[in-house]
Amino acid sequence: MDSHNLFLTRATYRFLRAEYAAALVAAIVLAIVHLGDIRWPLFIGLFVYIDLIGYLPGAIAYRRSPDHSIARRYYALYNAMHSLLTAAAVAGLWCLLVRPEWALLALPIHLCGDRGLFGNFLKPFGVTFEPTTHPAYQEFVTRYDNHPPRPAPSLAEHDQLAAA
Repeated sequence: MDSHNLFLTRATYRFLRAEYAAALVAAIVLAIVHLGDIRWPLFIGLFVYIDLIGYLPGAIAYRRSPDHSIARRYYALYNAMHSLLTAAAVAGLWCLLVRPEWALLALPIHLCGDRGLFGNFLKPFGVTFEPTTHPAYQEFVTRYDNHPPRPAPSLAEHDQLAAA
């Protein structure tokens, strides 16, 4: 993927998941090393709030909708709650207003687990809330897999493409 090709191949998707899985392992190791220092009710609350606010409302709406179409606000809630930026803001505010503590590891453990173990990243508006393969994406994958890579365009061809 790059700034002109916003998609992942199977291989790049697996590598991206592996990176998050490695981060998950690191966060779990830190949690194990500091097991006695973790305030467990806080850890559980931080782990669970992400899905209570970000996933459950959309999942319920999706299951209640006869055609599985739901409002964009559910996608926005999911993406906001499952964002590393939101988790960093929550952790930063907690450290400033309360204190730094090991229970905050619940945030990267949850988010890296979603990405590394389950392959769940942020949700675009154009796909169903629950994972199903979009027909246009399936067609793209079929076409992409059956064609060898194109050679890079020459500088002149690149300039022509950029001007178009």
